Amino acid sequence: MPTETVLITGATKGIGLEFAKVFAGNRYNLVLVARDAALLEQQAETFKKDFGVEVETFAGDLSSHTTVDSLHMYLKSKGIDTDILINNAGAGGLGLMTELDIQKEIGYLQLNMISLTYLTKLIADEMVKRKKGKILNIASTAAFQPTPGMAMYGASKSYVLSFTEAIAEELKGTGVQVCALCPPSTKTPLTEQLATTGTKLFIKDLMDPHAVARFGFEGLMKNKKVIIPGFKNKLMSKSVGLLPRKWVTIYTRRLIEQKV
Repeated sequence: MPTETVLITGATKGIGLEFAKVFAGNRYNLVLVARDAALLEQQAETFKKDFGVEVETFAGDLSSHTTVDSLHMYLKSKGIDTDILINNAGAGGLGLMTELDIQKEIGYLQLNMISLTYLTKLIADEMVKRKKGKILNIASTAAFQPTPGMAMYGASKSYVLSFTEAIAEELKGTGVQVCALCPPSTKTPLTEQLATTGTKLFIKDLMDPHAVARFGFEGLMKNKKVIIPGFKNKLMSKSVGLLPRKWVTIYTRRLIEQKV
């Protein structure tokens, strides 16, 4: 049975919480990272009781890269080696770029890209020294095309996908595996928030977060580089490259702006 430790960011809700359940169910010890300290502790006790695994928690806002330093120092102080890193924390706004709160968006970009990159770098360095480890970065099907109406969010997820594929190649032969999970619209706190706008994309046909986490876990264990849950989503993601970029951009805008 596994006695390894998985670190999950954005672990108290949505896909992150479901990842914690999947890994705990497979007897992995957990390090749960999120902003809500009280909820983290509550869930840690639940995982210990229900699954009999060891659980550590770290409360902090990863939209500041200094929090990554604090998290890394915490891991060192506890003597914790991260065997698997799940970079799940992410956020984004819905609307035209000129109308969104740019300070909020900068925080989202920091979270989605800079902090993800920094934490990946710190943990990967240690994994390379141990000659083993797995890293799963959560991107999105939004990573495969421009996303007018969510321009900055989509671009940040394109970065995550490109960054992940690049370092997966760089780390070949080191014993460290890196892959990207690209789910479609999924029932999470983010889509629940965006659903208040009446946008169909965040209300209808949402994927179940546990199913996404299960796809991610299985793909990671099979050493896949890019994981896209569902045949339809795989087909759509691959077909984007066959169509004129202008058409794809126009279609995506109409899809994002469509109301229920």
